[in-house]
Amino acid sequence: MKVKGILSEERVTLPELRTVLLGVESERIAAEKELSYEFRRSMEHVNQLAKTTPEKSQDLVDHLLKLEKMKPEIAYRIANIMPKSRDEVRAIFAKERYTLVPEEIDAIIELVKTHF
Repeated sequence: MKVKGILSEERVTLPELRTVLLGVESERIAAEKELSYEFRRSMEHVNQLAKTTPEKSQDLVDHLLKLEKMKPEIAYRIANIMPKSRDEVRAIFAKERYTLVPEEIDAIIELVKTHF
């Protein structure tokens, strides 16, 4: 498959991506087309890592974006990884120029727990 150009770009969470890929998979099966190796690997990856429903993951992103020091790319990363410990949250914020206080980290972990 050759990609000629990017038409649009948007962030999605892994559960949302899983629903899109399932739709593509059903279309290809209905058209009796072969599933490529890359597509099968993508499906396997998404099925292993998606831990919640698309609605819950998008709701989590919306709640995370309301927090003070939250950027959209970090909110989506948190929704994809679903960190359970302070160390995992710190690792996600490792590249940022600021550090989170324990209360902010705990707030993120509580949001993840409520949406899991």
